[in-house]
Amino acid sequence: MSEQSYEGREKILEAEDVVVKFTLRGEELTAIRGVSADLYKGESLAIVGESGSGKSVFTKTFMGMLDVNGRVDSGRIMYKGLDLAKFRTEREWLSIRGHEIAMVFQDPMTSLNPLKTVGRQISETVELHRQVRSAEAKRISADILRDVGITDPEKRYGQYPHEFSGGMRQRVVIAIAIACNPNVLICDEPTTALDVTIQAQILQLLHSLQEKYNLTIIYITHDLGVVANVADRIAVMYAGDIVEYGMCDEVFYNPRHPYTWALLSSLPQLGVKGEPLFAIKGTPPNLHSEIKGDAYAPRNPYALEIDFVERPPYFEVSPTHRARTWLLDPRAPRVTPPASVARSHEMWRKMGRNAGAD
Repeated sequence: MSEQSYEGREKILEAEDVVVKFTLRGEELTAIRGVSADLYKGESLAIVGESGSGKSVFTKTFMGMLDVNGRVDSGRIMYKGLDLAKFRTEREWLSIRGHEIAMVFQDPMTSLNPLKTVGRQISETVELHRQVRSAEAKRISADILRDVGITDPEKRYGQYPHEFSGGMRQRVVIAIAIACNPNVLICDEPTTALDVTIQAQILQLLHSLQEKYNLTIIYITHDLGVVANVADRIAVMYAGDIVEYGMCDEVFYNPRHPYTWALLSSLPQLGVKGEPLFAIKGTPPNLHSEIKGDAYAPRNPYALEIDFVERPPYFEVSPTHRARTWLLDPRAPRVTPPASVARSHEMWRKMGRNAGAD
């Protein structure tokens, strides 16, 4: 896609052929295998896939948050003319982390300091990144608490994390992240530990904050249903690679990769009474070893012989939709998606998700 091809928006981050490796007990593990992705100003991009597919590792490279045994081995991550893949020191990352790109983690109890009031934890962020005095930081912090839906923020400012419910703690974590005035907000499984009702409230909150604070948001999740009504585009990850990339409606209504079919089929909402819930058979590949062919081939009931020999390239479905599967090769046999995918179409329509591609 050209820089202005996606709804006229500006491309603000571009990852190109990113490879991330870790050293574990003397062995090398390739966690991200040549991933390329663009991020456009003001959009919501959802990165979905099973646990261990590389979603969090990939986005941590945008903030210099890889574990000490991990590194960006090759590739570029361009942001405002800077190649983040070349950053090596904390001093370099402090110019990006928080102020430019911030993250909301999935477990607020491990993100918050139990010994400090929530207000103080927000104020510290405001003082550091906005360079204001403590009195002004307190006022700003109270306003941010109000923006994230916490009533009586002046009183709540002086309370500790254990005095808040799980949903309220997640709102505090979001408040700390946006207190930096970032351009990009990465939400790593922001609703995993919450019940369904609170999940919807948090997603709605993030959507409203996106408009008010002019945020570009990356959602990381294993559940396609979570992002159905908040994502503009979806990237499906498997074994350290993006296997399908498209507008939200394209991925929901016209999925082309068998792994995307499997993820959609795995949604509990698609279960049929009296029948077992669908589960993806097998396990992800061992990333310590070199992957030959399509990483999903051993678990793919639609796999072709070539899938076990050669890694598929991306095939373009539309100018905004591509998938890495040999099934899209003109020479491949025609394969019909499973019936559960067709059932998912009906579910999305009932949820109010309009079909963008059939």
